[in-house]
Amino acid sequence: MLLHVKNMVCDRCILIVRQQLDNLGFVTDEISLGKVNIHPEPDALQLQYISAAFQLLGFELIDKNKDQLVEQIKINIINLVHYSDLDDLKQSLMSIIAGQLNKEYSYLSRLFSDAEGLTIEKYIIQQKIEKVKELLEYGELNLNEIAFKMGYSSSAHLSTQFKALTGVSPSKYKNGISGSRKPLDQINAADQ
Repeated sequence: MLLHVKNMVCDRCILIVRQQLDNLGFVTDEISLGKVNIHPEPDALQLQYISAAFQLLGFELIDKNKDQLVEQIKINIINLVHYSDLDDLKQSLMSIIAGQLNKEYSYLSRLFSDAEGLTIEKYIIQQKIEKVKELLEYGELNLNEIAFKMGYSSSAHLSTQFKALTGVSPSKYKNGISGSRKPLDQINAADQ
């Protein structure tokens, strides 16, 4: 049975979900971000146990097709922003996401905005800023290199977005004057 799981955003999430299902007596055939195929097929009571166990760990079973699609949008954005070089992309993130999901971008945009209370574009910016925080903390790249890597037109554009979201400039953030990074699955409309 294929289960759709909300808030699975990294390899550690996959490990935790697999361990939890093993503890509950299920075998995971396939597991990836947001999806896990298990057997034997759980009955209704077992699904409630799985759901309760996942909620304790910050995960949630998703049963509606639209909710699954919204979660897939988030996973695709996280993968693109955090695990690929944005400067190498030949098309916009929005075009890539629409292509990956084989849906019209306007439909995905409305669906995402209705479910999450913010646009896909703002969610992408929030994810990019979290990645910039990570890169600033590593200290291996200067701001111009980070801006290029993250697909910004200039370091000034990056600085403007960074300050708008965090309240401090990238240099002040780097020097430890402000803030902390957020878990990827906790970026939402409240962060606008």
